[in-house]
Amino acid sequence: MRLPLIKHLVNFIEEHDEDFVMEAAETLEHLSEAPSIKDEELDVIGELISNLYGALEVQKEIRSGTPKKEALNSFMNRVMGSIDL
Repeated sequence: MRLPLIKHLVNFIEEHDEDFVMEAAETLEHLSEAPSIKDEELDVIGELISNLYGALEVQKEIRSGTPKKEALNSFMNRVMGSIDL
């Protein structure tokens, strides 16, 4: 996940609607099930899906009253805290 991409997607959701992002994620999930998909392509699709769902999580926090910057930082801290190094 990349914070700049999630921030960009959150801006998109604010200008448009989160349904576009949800439908894009569902489309990419469907595409990832194609039998001819290569591992490298699957990695890229997986990263895109992660960023889309990350943006939806951040948007959910913003909608509940958390300032955008705090929501973004909180989300990335949760993600980084869940990764075992």
